[in-house]
Amino acid sequence: MRKEPADIVIRNASELLTMAGGVKEGREMWELGILKGADIAVRDGRIIAVGRNLPIHGENEIDAAEKVVMPGFVDPHTHLVFAGSRENELEMKIEGLSYMEILERGGGILSTVRATRSAPLSEIVRESEYRLDAMLDFGTTTAEVKSGYGLDVENEIKLLKAVEELNSFHEIDLVPTFLGAHAVPPEFEGDVGGYVETIVSEMLPEIARENELRRKEGKPPLARFVDVFCERGVFSVEQSRRILEAGKKYGLIPRLHADEIVWTGGAELAAELGAASADHLLRVSEAGIRAMAEKGVTGVLL
Repeated sequence: MRKEPADIVIRNASELLTMAGGVKEGREMWELGILKGADIAVRDGRIIAVGRNLPIHGENEIDAAEKVVMPGFVDPHTHLVFAGSRENELEMKIEGLSYMEILERGGGILSTVRATRSAPLSEIVRESEYRLDAMLDFGTTTAEVKSGYGLDVENEIKLLKAVEELNSFHEIDLVPTFLGAHAVPPEFEGDVGGYVETIVSEMLPEIARENELRRKEGKPPLARFVDVFCERGVFSVEQSRRILEAGKKYGLIPRLHADEIVWTGGAELAAELGAASADHLLRVSEAGIRAMAEKGVTGVLL
């Protein structure tokens, strides 16, 4: 029997993780669809066959004996695009300062905002490409990427365009999220409501306009998701709801940084809005996690 052609055939994998069966919940997540001593054939960048002793000839054949063959990792929560560095804050952490205390001293997110605002798009792309290369080395092949270090219209768009440019040439597939509600910028200190209004009335309409331009050109959107850091001292549940509901009206899918440092009811809000995910969840309530499960909201544990 003549063997079918393929570009790549990986043979004799001690374990081949097929992840068969679609989306899994609960105990189903233990079932990885493992085949032992199996082959996998690829043509034109797509898997065409999986099984033992495949009758397929590959231009490039790889022996995977004593190895595991598995899908690439999908990283659903990254803050990839930014400029600058915060290693100088290590001393503050050693002294026992909390995340919020460092933020109150102008460090944390706001330190990165200052560096990001002053950096040109080309510099952000260059620095972020280096980080993406490291992620690829460790097996990540798809990553969600958030903005959130610009905190004004111009710089949030700049970060999303950095994601777009990186996605145009890098091997990792990138999925963009608008996170204008990552922190309150210095120019809105003491006026969280004013910044929320800016997100709703200026940032989201501009992203919607950019998305519409790309839709007409047959291109992927500048942002697919809208995210909020729902946390005490940052954005309340009510403010988060307003931003996410506004984002939904513009076709963006909601997700949240929820219940990370203290319980706020972020998980409950994620369930109420039908968010794609609620992330962090270190302080999530029993009621919140159950509501997420009932509504099919993915919990991303960080």
